[in-house]
Amino acid sequence: MNTLLSRANSLFAFTLSVMAALTLGCILTTAFKDRSAPVRLHVSRILLKKVEDFTGPRKKSDLGFITFHISADLEKTFDWNVKQLFLYLSAEYSTKSNAVNQVVLWDKILLRGENPKLDLKDVKSKYFFFDDGHGLKGNRNVTLTLSWQVIPIAGILPLVTGSGRVSVPFPDSYEIATTF
Repeated sequence: MNTLLSRANSLFAFTLSVMAALTLGCILTTAFKDRSAPVRLHVSRILLKKVEDFTGPRKKSDLGFITFHISADLEKTFDWNVKQLFLYLSAEYSTKSNAVNQVVLWDKILLRGENPKLDLKDVKSKYFFFDDGHGLKGNRNVTLTLSWQVIPIAGILPLVTGSGRVSVPFPDSYEIATTF
């Protein structure tokens, strides 16, 4: 005869198999969904300073400050399998010493249940925009892009780039002002 422990083990194994099948079904229902959305970015102010870099030899490096507007409707990105979105604004540019430079300027976690329509005005960069030299001064092609990582309840973590990007030129001279 089967003991109580043997029956409990069989019930537990069957329950785990059913839960695994249901989780796989949940993943497959949202795995191929298009999570992109149109994004409008606008840069309202750019400030460039020459500051001392304390991370290495006592050289001066470029420090950029950007004020921007973000407008996006991420409502169709959310479904029953999305727990949250990790949004971030990145700047990409090239210099003589590096072919590709990428810097994250701002981020935000958007939880399910919060308003998925972004209309942010006059947002300042959350993180410092340092260049490891003088690659920002006079750079004519600094491209800002809003991207997001979808955090599902079950499944893969897709990385999505918004359809709107903006390229901005940086000034040819440094600012002396102390406030931004």
